[in-house]
Amino acid sequence: MYVLTKSVLALMIGFIIASVFGLIFVPFMRKKKLGQVTSKFVKQHKDKSGTPTMGGVIFIVSTIITIAALVLTNKMTLSTNLIIVLFVFFGYALIGFIDDFFKLKYKSNEKGLTRLQKFVAQIVLAIIFFYLYIKDGSNPNIEITGLNINVNLGFMYGFFILFMLVGTSNAVNLTDGLDGLAAGLSVIAFGVYGMIAWSSSWLSGYDDIAIFCFILLGGLLGFLAFNSHPAKIFMGDTGSLALGGTLATIAILTRRELLLAVVGGVFVIETLSVILQVLSVKLRGKRLFPMTPIHHSFEKKGWSETDIVKLFYVIGFILGAGAIIYGVWI
Repeated sequence: MYVLTKSVLALMIGFIIASVFGLIFVPFMRKKKLGQVTSKFVKQHKDKSGTPTMGGVIFIVSTIITIAALVLTNKMTLSTNLIIVLFVFFGYALIGFIDDFFKLKYKSNEKGLTRLQKFVAQIVLAIIFFYLYIKDGSNPNIEITGLNINVNLGFMYGFFILFMLVGTSNAVNLTDGLDGLAAGLSVIAFGVYGMIAWSSSWLSGYDDIAIFCFILLGGLLGFLAFNSHPAKIFMGDTGSLALGGTLATIAILTRRELLLAVVGGVFVIETLSVILQVLSVKLRGKRLFPMTPIHHSFEKKGWSETDIVKLFYVIGFILGAGAIIYGVWI
């Protein structure tokens, strides 16, 4: 109950700070005309061109301030596992920030970091993650408790970490194409993993990781006040890469890696739609969907943006609820 109380307090603080900071940051970005150039292939988004981006800074700053306040007042402890979470969170945010910065500087979505540059940076982060993880005494195992499966990957676990970080961060990035979509689904996902962390008493610093999840959840809710339709700001790669990388990190630390495919089921569907589309074009010479990621296919079919977001929220909530039942009770 004490962890729950601290988590609710952390959520409130994160939400308030994000809301207040957003009131300053959004007008600043608009005044500086640091807007995103939207895709020419999505005609429905033509009016969004010029909307400020890099909005992930809102929930990143609120998370920094809230954690600092709780650590200084001895409400949180910087365990090794929490340090790993923060390292990935800020590391991926930095990659996204640099990417967004160059896109804004040259006013082109093609002028950001190259795929190779991003991948090399992500490899470095994964290596450091693996080093800290093993040094803290954790085992490089993949566990499926319900099926009594426990596989030791040894040094190959480092590649598994890289796959999880890169895959999840790119999945969230692909999903960030409609107002409030990626942020709302992330609220659900971090809420689920926050509750899973509560029940992971065997994990060093489990309570602080749970609190972190709810700090970030509160920051995301504050961000949604500016990102929900019609969006006043987009999160950009700064936010989407940070969210995806951090979500994967918490899944790994809580030994619920494979459950992430359920918790982030919508992210998985969005990514698979892109992969299947590419394969279909190369192998069959024709598209499988009108447009990918798949939320754009719904737009092509005439669905309103808000209806698509609501549908994906419902799917995300149902999958998240099922994941809690398995991850906490079973």
